Order: sequence, then structure tokens, then C-alpha cells
Amino acid sequence: MTTMFTSLPMVDMAPLHATKPSVEELQVLSKQLHEVFRTTGFAYLINPPLSFSHDDVFSIAKEFFSMDEEEKMKVAKDTFRKQNSNTYRGYFPAIRGSDNLKEGFEMGSSASKSAASVPSNSPFTLTEPNIFPPSSAFPSRPRAEKLYTELQSLSSVLLSLLATSLGKPANTFTRLLHNSVSTLRLLHYPSILSPAPKQELNCTPHTDSGLLTLLHQDAIGGLEVLNSAGEWIPAPYVPGSLVVNIGDLMAQMSGGQFVATFHRVRSSGAERYSVPFFCEPGVDELVGEEGREVRYEEWVLGKMGTWVEFRDVEEEGSGFGSGAGQEVSVGA
Repeated sequence: MTTMFTSLPMVDMAPLHATKPSVEELQVLSKQLHEVFRTTGFAYLINPPLSFSHDDVFSIAKEFFSMDEEEKMKVAKDTFRKQNSNTYRGYFPAIRGSDNLKEGFEMGSSASKSAASVPSNSPFTLTEPNIFPPSSAFPSRPRAEKLYTELQSLSSVLLSLLATSLGKPANTFTRLLHNSVSTLRLLHYPSILSPAPKQELNCTPHTDSGLLTLLHQDAIGGLEVLNSAGEWIPAPYVPGSLVVNIGDLMAQMSGGQFVATFHRVRSSGAERYSVPFFCEPGVDELVGEEGREVRYEEWVLGKMGTWVEFRDVEEEGSGFGSGAGQEVSVGA
């Protein structure tokens, strides 16, 4: 369970810049990650092994959202543009009057993925290919694809370190990434101008559902994390850092040793950008509590009924699993 922390801990990822980090360095990192995810569920990763600066990351997001609405809607999910065939990847517009006022673009791996082995009556195809605007409108597509690859690679290293910290084989969690449906999400929170009513939150309290999340947040910030005393602890932007947190699935697969911590984003009314990466298994991988595993597709579809980005479909009676009808958001 979480503790009465008053700030998020920091973990220095500098050893991962080496071609081959020493065993001792990896052991230290493993122990540090175990401690922060046991007590806080969140941490800042400083000196992450990425080729992208924060400015690089947010330039990708800003380029996408600077496109005119017509161009963005061409790649919108069919929830928002019925003539489109993409159900899971693509654009979703901001919904005025929502507590989660944001527009976003979601993409998966560029590698082709096998279809799920079990037929599903879900309206979503989790393994569908990416959909992008034309390169003339969004020339940063190759950079976005490279960012995805680097974040997936970093996630794999973190999962290996977490496994060893639990006394498990290093590949315990990384093997779940076969045909991974991890998601890179570009988010834009528009500014709230008078006479629009003041909005307290950009993103309502929630835990993430998957293995772990890596977050690039801009200097506007607003992220807050709930401690065991019921206090919302600010997690402001730290230059050059990533925020990492544990999802519900990893908390369960750690045997309850790690905690998935509730978090939210407080609104300042200012325009804001955020780029979370959700590390997720492949749809056919068996996940969950030992001895009661289910396919990941079943796990995540059971969660999606609570995600605001998919509520239109859920409310039309598409048959989600547990949690349908609750106002819970994902991402920051």
C-alpha cells in the first residue's frame, strides 16, 4: 500500500546509457525501483536513455495538434467519425463540457501484429494497424514511430529490473510483450477562456490499467498523486525527467507488492501538452493473479468500459466488461 509520501522519489537511469551496465549497477536500480513501487507507485526517472529531449517530444505533439480540424478528423476513431474504420488507433476530439477536456492521438507499434487467436465480439480491434495523416500534414510520423520504439525498449528494461527485484526470472514480464499493444498517446488540453466556467481538473482521479506508464509532462504540469493520508501530492515537471508509474495489472502480477496509485491532473486553465506511453502485453498473453490468469484482451476490454474516450460506444450497448458506466479516465 502507499505511504504518507510528500514528494515523488527520483531514480537515476544514467547507468542504462552504458552499452553494458555492470551487474552491480543493475542490482542497485532494481532495488531502487522495487522500493519506490512498493511505497509510492510513482517516481521520476532522471537521465533516461532516450535520444529525444522534452522539446523534441512536444514538438511532435504540437505539430499534430496544429493541423486543422478537418485533417485530424480524417484519422478519427469511428466512435467520432462513423465513416472511418479504425476503432482503437487514431484521433479523438476534445468534448466540451467534459471533466476530461482533451484531444488526443493514439498509435501502437509500426510492426505488423498477429490477430487475436480468439474471436471477440468487442467493437475494438486492439491489433489494428496505425493510421496517420499524410506526411505533408504530419511530417513527424517517423519521429513518433522512433519515440514509440525507444519507450517500448525502456519499458522492457524496467520490466526486467522489476522482475529480478521480486526474485523472479528477468523475462517474467518482458515475455508478455510479444505482439505488444502498447500505446503512445499525444495529448493536448486546450486553454479555457472566459466566459467558459472554471474547470478544476483536466483529468479525473484514476489508476492506470496496464503494466506501467512513462509520462512526458510539460512545464504547465498539474499532475497530483494520492498518498495514504488521502492528500493530493503535486508532482511538478522536473526538467529532463520522465514520470513512471505502476498500473493495476503490474500491481496484481507483483502479488500485491507494488501499488497502482490514484492520480489526477489539476487544471490551471492554460493550454497544456502531455505524452504518456502505456506499456501493455500482447492480446493473447496470459496475465493477472497467479492461478487465475486471463488473456490480456479480456483484461483490457473489461477496463475499457470505464474510459471516457470510449464511453460513446459503451453507452450504445457494445457489451463491455466490469466497470461500465463509471466516469474514470486514463492518461495524464
